[in-house]
Amino acid sequence: MSKPFTPRGPLMIAGLVLAATGGTLLAQGAGTPTARYEMRAGTTSGMAGMGGGMGSALSMAFGGGGNSAQHELHLELGSGLAPTGGPAKADHFMPAGAKLGKSVALKTPVAGPATPSRPGEREFQRPKGRMLIFWGCGEHAPKGQPVVIDFAKIAAGQVPPGLYSTTVPVDNYVTAANSRTYGRWPADDGKSARPDSSLIGAHRVAGNYSPDIAFSLSKDFMAALRASSTGQSSGATLLSWNAVPDATGYHASIIGGKGGAGGQMNDIVWWSSSATREFGGGLSDWLSPATVARLVASRTVLSPQTTTCTVPAEVKQAAPDFMFGSLYAFGPEEDFAFPPRPASARTPWNPQWTARIRHRSMTGFLVGMEGMGMQGAQPQQQNQCKPKKRGLGGLGGALGGALGGALGGSGNSGDGC
Repeated sequence: MSKPFTPRGPLMIAGLVLAATGGTLLAQGAGTPTARYEMRAGTTSGMAGMGGGMGSALSMAFGGGGNSAQHELHLELGSGLAPTGGPAKADHFMPAGAKLGKSVALKTPVAGPATPSRPGEREFQRPKGRMLIFWGCGEHAPKGQPVVIDFAKIAAGQVPPGLYSTTVPVDNYVTAANSRTYGRWPADDGKSARPDSSLIGAHRVAGNYSPDIAFSLSKDFMAALRASSTGQSSGATLLSWNAVPDATGYHASIIGGKGGAGGQMNDIVWWSSSATREFGGGLSDWLSPATVARLVASRTVLSPQTTTCTVPAEVKQAAPDFMFGSLYAFGPEEDFAFPPRPASARTPWNPQWTARIRHRSMTGFLVGMEGMGMQGAQPQQQNQCKPKKRGLGGLGGALGGALGGALGGSGNSGDGC
């Protein structure tokens, strides 16, 4: 997947707003808003709630934290104005139920000097092994699967045609690159969303580089996902999960492996619940309800009524040593603007600001090992901020990680704290 184009110049903000609203502003003759505000609210559970990784797996294996559920909240303000009266400053004032104090400060990042690399550091080693790609729910993989990718050939520039798809859009979020002045949270203030935090109620964003933004939220953090896996007589694996209220669709994926001599991983196995060959990074993002509805119709995302999916037996056969699963429930969105959008599309509209909040819930688990990250019922305090998952994600992120960065992307923005 190629990196999304970042528009620049006078049309920058207008282009981003058009992308976020499906072009409806253009039809209405809308002006460019001075500021855009974005909130992303997530619920994480299982191994995802603990941060994932082998350390989490070992902790749960010895009786720790398998039922963790946490909340994550990401805030970003982008403006076309320069700050007045001093350095950039902005605060988000939240309802008492958020339990984040009177307000949280949106931090404007300061670019630091580049750190020179040391001689011999990150010496390139041509990757070895393969990636085997499966997709779709069913007892057995259909003809034509798996698609086999040789890492060494990709590192040499021999990328097979049709490897990346563009069905799932990568959203143009508010960033420092597409804003004249920018602020974000979590920051280095020691605060983070709590498992018992609530977003319902009045919110206000005030700063010296944007107009005051005020709105009231009616949607809260989504419920936690609880997933389980059960082996079938055919060798397939049945994934099951609870129905999450307000979910607009679900997507499951598994990454597994088969070890070789010397403890090295010979084969990496990647499976997606999509009925289509779709591994876009957007499938691990905060997708809009309209996008999810389109993806459900194309069978790329499972419908909100679906609570099971059978992983083909061939996936387990190809990845006998381990299988780590991820499950996403995409959620609702609330949008605000001032002045509000006119009822008639023919009436010119010049919003001073726009704001939106999107929701999702996700869980991580070890497939075939009950009790290890498979539940998400009991909330625990979240004590660290995590980077937002963006960028390539999906297959692109998996390949990037497998190749040690040779493909240029880990799937994380790295600017979440």
